[in-house]
Amino acid sequence: MERRGLTHWGDIFVVVVYIVAVLLVGIWSTCRRKRGTVRTFFLAGRSMPWIPVGASLFSSNIGSEHFLGLAGTGAASGIAIIIYEWLGMPLVILLAWIFVPVYVSAGVYTMPEYLQKRFGGQRIRVYLSVLSMVLYILAKLSVSIFAGALFIQMAMGWNVYVSIAVLLFITALFTILGGLTAVIYTDTFQTAVMLIGAVVLSAISFNKIGGYENLRDRYMNSTPLIRDINSTCGLPRDDAFNIFRHPLYGDLPWPGLILHMLIACTWYWCNDQVIVQRSLASKTLLHAKAGSLLAGYLKILPLFIMLMPGMISRVLYPDEVACVDPEECEKYCGNPTGCSNLAYPLLVFGLLPTGLRGLLVAVMLSAIMSSLTSIFNSASTLFTIDLWPRFRHQASEREKLIVGRVFIAVICSLSILWTPLVRSSQSGQLFIYINAIQGYLATSIGPVFFFAALWSRMTEKAAFWSLVLPQICGIARLVLDLTMPAPVCGEPDTRPTILSAVHYTYFALIQLAITTILIIIISLFTKPKENIDGLTFWTIKRYSGTEVESTLETEPSHLGSKLKTQVSEEDSTPEDDRIENLGKFKMFIYRLCGIPLVGSQEQLREEKELIYKEIFLKENPFWKNVIDINAVIGLVVVAFLVGYFH
Repeated sequence: MERRGLTHWGDIFVVVVYIVAVLLVGIWSTCRRKRGTVRTFFLAGRSMPWIPVGASLFSSNIGSEHFLGLAGTGAASGIAIIIYEWLGMPLVILLAWIFVPVYVSAGVYTMPEYLQKRFGGQRIRVYLSVLSMVLYILAKLSVSIFAGALFIQMAMGWNVYVSIAVLLFITALFTILGGLTAVIYTDTFQTAVMLIGAVVLSAISFNKIGGYENLRDRYMNSTPLIRDINSTCGLPRDDAFNIFRHPLYGDLPWPGLILHMLIACTWYWCNDQVIVQRSLASKTLLHAKAGSLLAGYLKILPLFIMLMPGMISRVLYPDEVACVDPEECEKYCGNPTGCSNLAYPLLVFGLLPTGLRGLLVAVMLSAIMSSLTSIFNSASTLFTIDLWPRFRHQASEREKLIVGRVFIAVICSLSILWTPLVRSSQSGQLFIYINAIQGYLATSIGPVFFFAALWSRMTEKAAFWSLVLPQICGIARLVLDLTMPAPVCGEPDTRPTILSAVHYTYFALIQLAITTILIIIISLFTKPKENIDGLTFWTIKRYSGTEVESTLETEPSHLGSKLKTQVSEEDSTPEDDRIENLGKFKMFIYRLCGIPLVGSQEQLREEKELIYKEIFLKENPFWKNVIDINAVIGLVVVAFLVGYFH
């Protein structure tokens, strides 16, 4: 395939300016906040206003795999997959209105830590931490790197490993130095870049084919030149512009699709460390709610800025994007099963003029980097808070900060090693792969957290075994999927019935039913934990009053007199506690990374944590009503869109 990458100096200049701008934002945010405690490094000091929180939620979710995967799936089968984006609205509302108050009341940094506090014991915390790491590798980190490698190779013509190494170095730099604060502020900048660039490309694309009505007509006639005319292979689906597909024979059956997103994917939006960590960084509950709503509204846009442009790409480049002949597909993208993942890059390099092409490459780099920084920071948090203390029981706060930064460097190195495996294992529709993997391995997580937060009778044994047993079923299905891939178009499906007849969304619902039954039965026959004050939604201490020290209208630095006093106490250190004889080089590294030069700083005392809870959970009545009304409006908008495109 002829390379359509960046060859003009103007495009390259735009990309260089973007990279410099990201570094400057990262450096600014790193210098702006203290980074000398676990709370400030991993939770951004719990001081983030709602716009950065919402932007970071959106950009952490929307990675390069969304641009390539959504556009590719749109090109291959139409708009049905958009339900995964739109139904994020009710789930982010569930996160901010139900789960965030519980997590803050419990005083936790990580999701495994919450389960340990809720049920007691160590095994469930360790198990969920390890499971989260596996999910990050299989369904987050690997696909981000795969999609990024594909795009960078097309854009720059660089060696894949060199491209990924450069990206990982840049993302790791401000993640290691600045922690979550730097990640959230760079995410905010990159969200703006992503939206501007994607909207520009979408507008140009629709103008190119004459608008939405022309897209409907031309998409239904976009077929590759080389195909078997005696079969339907290579033809667009008749229901391409409908969300509700046949419940039994559809490629994305509508009951499974909707229930899978609303129920089985609860874990992603409400219990996954990458997402929840941004909400926990909010300055108050009102900011967490407003940020979630902002992310929910932004999730409406992918239909128009990612998925439909992918469909336009099929119209403009049918031989490449819609190829079905294995030899042709191998020639275009090196994948004999299909090249739909090329839809978005081909649109960028084949349609945009000089300058804008560089901007869209910057958009893709934004998507890649925002996903990677989020994963790195959250994986580091899980390892440092949940796993490292298993090896070092008396680890100091300074040691945890060092370990957290070192782990980011380690996971960056492992990311490069994963690149060849991912490139060789993905099929033609990347977004389908992501949702299938997460469905097999993570479906049972959501019900466990849901019952933990809302049912006081639930027990530790019920939580642990309802996680493990359904996941054994999911792993078995995953192994079968990997060892028995679906046949290419036109070939008979000889796989076992559990693969050929049970869609992955329905399989996830089976896992969900098993999980729920296990939770109820085991809980009724085992003894629950006695003291769960503040660990469920019904036992949260509610703070009343109209005087709220930190609400939407206040400046980020004004967290109330109580909080100011607490922060000043936390940052002050007796002179005789300073570590001496560090050496100039080590002293420089410590100061650069924000690691405290003291040995006595430990985790926040319980009474200080209570101050944060009180300030966080207070809600100004006026702003509470405004945000609640906006939540209802958001749900109505999503319901209308689903009904319109049904």
